[in-house]
This record gives sequence, C-alpha cells and structure tokens, in this order.
Amino acid sequence: MKNKLTRQEKNWILYDVGNSAFVMLATAIIPIYFNSLAEKAGLNDVQYMAYWGYAASIVTLIVAFLGPVFGALADTKGFKKPIFTAAVSLGCISCLGLGLAKEWVAFMVIFAFAKIGLQGSFIFYDSMLTDVCEDEERMDRVSAQGYAWGYIGSCIPFIASLLIILNASKLGLTMEVAMCISFVLNAAWWFLMTCPLLKSYKQVHYVERQPGAVKQSFIRLGQTFKNIKNEKKAFLFLLAFFFYIDGVYTIIEVATAYGTSLGLDSNGLLIALLVTQIVAFPSALGFGALSKKIESWKLIQLCIICYIAIAIYGATISNLTQFMALAVAVGLFQGAAQALSRSYFAKLIPAEQSGEYFGLMDICGKGASFVGTLFVGFVSQITGKTNYGIGTISIMFIIGLIIFRQVVKLEKDA
Repeated sequence: MKNKLTRQEKNWILYDVGNSAFVMLATAIIPIYFNSLAEKAGLNDVQYMAYWGYAASIVTLIVAFLGPVFGALADTKGFKKPIFTAAVSLGCISCLGLGLAKEWVAFMVIFAFAKIGLQGSFIFYDSMLTDVCEDEERMDRVSAQGYAWGYIGSCIPFIASLLIILNASKLGLTMEVAMCISFVLNAAWWFLMTCPLLKSYKQVHYVERQPGAVKQSFIRLGQTFKNIKNEKKAFLFLLAFFFYIDGVYTIIEVATAYGTSLGLDSNGLLIALLVTQIVAFPSALGFGALSKKIESWKLIQLCIICYIAIAIYGATISNLTQFMALAVAVGLFQGAAQALSRSYFAKLIPAEQSGEYFGLMDICGKGASFVGTLFVGFVSQITGKTNYGIGTISIMFIIGLIIFRQVVKLEKDA
C-alpha cells in the first residue's frame, strides 16, 4: 500500500479544511453572538439554550429527510458533483448572509440554511471516499487525515476572526461589522478550499443514468430500505452509530452554548474550543496511523467508552478549568470516532451505492443529533439545569457500545 497521498485524496482532504472553518465558527463564535442578540430581545439563558437546541434539531431533521433522496440521486452517473456543488453554494451564501441579520429570529433562520448546506454537503463528500481512494486499505488513513487537517486548518480563519472580533473597538469597528467580516472570511475560506475538489473529482462508482433519473433514485432508495435489513452488519452498524454518534454530535452542537449558560467567560470558552481543534489534529492522525496496526473496530470501541466518561464528567463541570479539561478530552476522541466510523461503514457498503447508503448513515447521525439536542433543550427547560441534559446522553453511548459489539461479533463469525 502506498503511503503517499494521491492528488485526489489531497483535494478531498482540503474540503474538510474548508468546511471545518464554518464548523468552528458555528461551534464557538456564532452561539455567543446569537446569545447577545437573544439577550437584546429579552431572552434568559435557559430560553436561549432551549431555542438553540430546538433550531439545531429542526435543521438535522430536514437534512435527515432530504439526505437519502439526494444521496440516491447523486449515485446516478454525473449527478454527485453538481448536487454537492449546490449544497456547498447554499452553505457559503448563507454564511455571507449571516452578517445581514440584526434580529435573533432572522439570524437563526439564515443560520439554519447555512447548516442545511453544510450538513447536506457531508453526505456527498463522505460518499466520495469510495471514489478517491484506490483501495479499501487506505480508507481509514485518508478519512482520519481529512478530520485531522480539517481541525488544524480551521484554526487559521478562526484565529483571524477571533482577532478581528476581540479587537473590534481598537480597529474602529462595531461588533456587528466585525462579525460581518468574520462571516465573509469564513465563507471565502470554505469556497476556496472546495475548488480543488470540484475541479478534479471524478465519479468512479455510479449507477448508469436512465430516463427519469429522479424517479429511478426513489425506486433504488426504496429497494435499499428493503434490503438493508438483510445486510445485517450494515444495519446493526447504522443502529449502533445512531446511538453513539448522538453524544458526539450533541456535544459538538451545544458545547459553547452549554458553557455560556453556565456563566463561563466567553473568551475562555473560545480558547478552550481552539484547544480542542489543536489537540484533535495529532490525535486524529495518530488514530489513522494506529488503524494500520490495530483493527478499526477496537479503536471505535475505545472512543465510545471514553465518550461515556466524557459525558458523565461534562455534567459535573462548573468552572472554566473543568471546561478546558473537557475540551481536551473531546479533542482526543472526536475526530477518531467520526473518521473511523466513516471509513468502517464505507467498507461495508456497495461502492456504486455509496451516496444512498451514506444518506442512510446521515439519517442515523442527524436523527441522533436531533434526539440529542432536542433532549438537552427539553431537559434544560424543564429542570432549569443544563447539566442534567448533558449527563443523560451518556446513556446513548452505552446503548451504542452494546449494539456495536454485536456488529463486531458478526464480523468475527463471518
């Protein structure tokens, strides 16, 4: 197996570098800015946390519904790149539009469109892994490289945005103008880093185009839904993924909002999340290298177990030092859990149906995130304490681990 990355693999990894800038912005800065807009409108911390959780849940529900349909359509010859381009365009344009929103409701709506574009693009991007890798043995490493360089690459526009925002008054800028510049900077970074992949990507695995491509994609999707139950390993993996990725995505989604609701210092929270990115870079690369020596299922299992501990610990934090420790722990296992799950699933499915299968995976991931963020918002609002919502998601990790072990058992028996 060649160790050197191919041009296609490098360009594929660059998209992770590009979109991760917006992911970082959405995780670290946007919730704080949204909080300031919400405070101006008279919302308290619990209401802010709840509405943020509800908005995230609505977005994931929309993408989970549309993902498999567009994923199946994208498997048709010549369709994957155009649909991927449309999703990226929606995300970038919406990111630019965030600077125009002055009220919290309008901001939340535009942000929802940006997240739909972002999360929708992941379906097609993830499914491209089967096209850009020359063989299955490379998938774990390439997938991990994507997350790793995405983490470290996102720090460049993030630090630039942070410097502009924190020094807005010294630069003679209002906070609104500083945020607008940050949105433009991140949208441009996202788009420019996507261009090499758009230029070089070729769909290797596909279903031949037939008359009525849209109708045919629905027919194939229906057949896949029927057949997935017979593909026991893939079916059980998706079920396990639904549960354990719930905690991963929920923690990513509500991390800054959670810290803000606890009354922690905003600047400290941003630094903590930057630390997460920096820690995640060598960690993801390390897990990618380990996957050549240790079976990936063992590494995924390790990540799930560690996340159980992270969720329980997250429910006990009350100061910035503890939040910083949480950020480091998340950085150690976040990228590995996502990257290894992506490549593990890619090996279980037919390459020519990667779009629709990753669409199904997206249902599980976004459906889990929907349940997680909704649950956190609901529990926070009912109890008045956000800690309870964070702590209870550890249950999802435990269920996911139990089911994942069944997948491993099937592989060993095969």
